[in-house]
Amino acid sequence: MSLKIRDNLQEDYSDVYTPEVLNALQALCKFNNDQKSIMAKRYKRRADRDKNNERIDFLDPDSVIPRTNIKVQDARDGKFEGGEIPADLQCQWIQGTGPAAKPNSPIETSIRNAAYALLSGADGWMFDGEDALGQITSMSLDNQRNLKLAIAKDPVFLKTAEKVAASMNKWGNEFFGHDIIKDWNKQLDFTTKIFRARGLHLDDRHIRDENGIALSASIVDMVLYVVNNYKELQKNDSSIVLYLPKIQTAEEAALWNEMLSALEDHLGLPDGTIKLYVLIEQLEETYQLMEIRAALGKHFVGFNTGRWDYINSVSDAMTWDKDFINPNIESITMTYSYMRNYEDRVRRAVNTPDINGNFALWQGGMEPNIPVGSKEGVSSSMEKAVAGAEREQREGASGKWVAHWKMVHIVRPVWEKVGEINQLGRSFPALTYTQEDSDGLTHLEPAPRTIRGARNLLSVGLQYGNAFGQGYQAAALKPADFFDDDNILYLMEDAATGEIRLSILWEWIHKSATLTEDDSETGLKAGDTFTVEIFKKLLEEEYQKLRGAKDKDVYDISKDTTLPIAKEIVRTYVLDEVKVPWYIDLLNINLNNHDLHTAKQRIQHYMTEFKKDGTRITENLDFVLS
Repeated sequence: MSLKIRDNLQEDYSDVYTPEVLNALQALCKFNNDQKSIMAKRYKRRADRDKNNERIDFLDPDSVIPRTNIKVQDARDGKFEGGEIPADLQCQWIQGTGPAAKPNSPIETSIRNAAYALLSGADGWMFDGEDALGQITSMSLDNQRNLKLAIAKDPVFLKTAEKVAASMNKWGNEFFGHDIIKDWNKQLDFTTKIFRARGLHLDDRHIRDENGIALSASIVDMVLYVVNNYKELQKNDSSIVLYLPKIQTAEEAALWNEMLSALEDHLGLPDGTIKLYVLIEQLEETYQLMEIRAALGKHFVGFNTGRWDYINSVSDAMTWDKDFINPNIESITMTYSYMRNYEDRVRRAVNTPDINGNFALWQGGMEPNIPVGSKEGVSSSMEKAVAGAEREQREGASGKWVAHWKMVHIVRPVWEKVGEINQLGRSFPALTYTQEDSDGLTHLEPAPRTIRGARNLLSVGLQYGNAFGQGYQAAALKPADFFDDDNILYLMEDAATGEIRLSILWEWIHKSATLTEDDSETGLKAGDTFTVEIFKKLLEEEYQKLRGAKDKDVYDISKDTTLPIAKEIVRTYVLDEVKVPWYIDLLNINLNNHDLHTAKQRIQHYMTEFKKDGTRITENLDFVLS
């Protein structure tokens, strides 16, 4: 075999790297060069925008979507064949999200994640291979193994699921006064299994192609999940469903479509068997919604409005504009100006019919709250969570996401009470493509920009980098000043929330943001500029709070290992004049590294290469062949 797998992973994970999987990977690795090429085009567009002070714009309606024969205007008019929505995706009031594995855990402990998901009562569960899945050691393979065992109802999974059901009922009785699972074995069949592959911007840590080039993580994730599970899913009349993240253009969507069709052809499956949701979490995507639908053709079933990544993408696309400065992160809700306009375009795009009259699903955004804290804190946060769900339901969403299984039982009743299985075909104005539409997607409105906000950004950004290094890419976090305040709830955070916090801090420093309120602790006044000196002072203060925190909030084992590295990454990312595209890049090159000196060398190497010619280091720097 010409593919190269590091260390002894092929033998250690022979149940994941099966002969069928390896054959499929070999067949699809021809797309690796396409992925590298299309990413080079992405970062050239980014560099050109920065150099020429250019905004993203709509495509020429008379042009053809690259990698397709579809005219842009035809895509906008619905003159393409889209996907039909299968029975088990018709009603998706609540989708939970999270990985199927835990870091550094025996399988009986690690697979509990999958059990909680499939017993949660969620209509669908997006098992994450991307932002919420830790990538230390071989966690991506543990995730795939656990999914395979859970989908096949292996005895090791069933034994764990029975114990998890008892634990969930214990919480249900404490919180609601009754069991939430009546028949745990039957409950396992309720939830549609969905998998989120890693985006085109990432490379796999374990496999390289015949030329020694890291294989696209998108190819690896898609192949491992589909090939290992498609027969079992079909046997149980379950759809094969993927979520695709971080797409920026219809051309990128067309590449995904080609890869999926090639995999279906390799497996002897009809074209369009694999169904897709697309996360709309990149600004450029919002300019090409119908074009993306058309490019994905019969595979496409719906869009999802992912809040955190989207905010980061807007910040990144507007790096060059000195007047574009975000407020505190807490102010950028789904009703904030540019977010409201983005959501409106998505709902109008899904309810534009294709040539066969098929509409698409809109899955609303993430509810990150976890109902753990004081009675008052939980009550207040749950009221806000329910109000947010009610707003999205009114606006036309067929469902939404939650980041913790407990939230399923709190938010799902919003759709249950209405009783409609979805909102397909609800009437909205057709999409337009005017300058006003374009301006609205980056429109700022007045909102607070404060030292309290900066501390929150810094504290959670640092904690996220630290959690990432420990193998927790999904972590319950809150600012250090509120660790002992049970009225302030922990929020489930993933890579996207780390990204945006650092992006906003970069903006505040490099665009000379002014504060909107006085701060008694620092003596700063409204109208003062947020400077490098202020940032350095806050960074050191927030870092020391984390070093002094209890183990339950910041693992003691991390305080002299991954936490100092997270601080160095935050410092470099925020202070450098050149804004790197992804916080996760600097985290990824330091996975499994606990030495600060080595981390500094790797960070500097990344920055040097990126500033020289825009090259991102995306390979595993510790790759060793067995």
